Amino acid sequence: MASAPPAIRSRPLTLVFNVPVSKTQKFWDGIKEGKIYTTRCKKCQKLSFPPIGDCPTCLSSDMEWVELGEEAEIETFTYIPIKPASFQSYDNYTIAIAKLNEGVRVLAWLTDAKLEDVKVGMKVKLAAKVRHDGTLTYEFKPLSSR
Repeated sequence: MASAPPAIRSRPLTLVFNVPVSKTQKFWDGIKEGKIYTTRCKKCQKLSFPPIGDCPTCLSSDMEWVELGEEAEIETFTYIPIKPASFQSYDNYTIAIAKLNEGVRVLAWLTDAKLEDVKVGMKVKLAAKVRHDGTLTYEFKPLSSR
């Protein structure tokens, strides 16, 4: 029987930050209302997700809020059976990148779908979610699970 290679176990790390949200407050408020908002530059019309305070294309700070539609198509996905330390309490999960009809790509958890049913090209909907612990987030669900 082969022995395990030498290793040093790291200590657990917990990082908690107070993230300033003054320029993105509408996004967080929208999730509480069941809506997903993002920003578009008024100068060059660049739509960004997640929302940002300053345009990465033309550097303008003149942004406007846009409510996103919910329909999207999966471009890629991955199943996560080995989770980062801060997600150890979660069941295994799937994350996906999907392109919304508005053209932006969104990275989010894919829920309510069996792994064997998930495919590139699958139609999904983007949904706002307030987790049981009060965390604000968003996720994809199969479009057929309306």
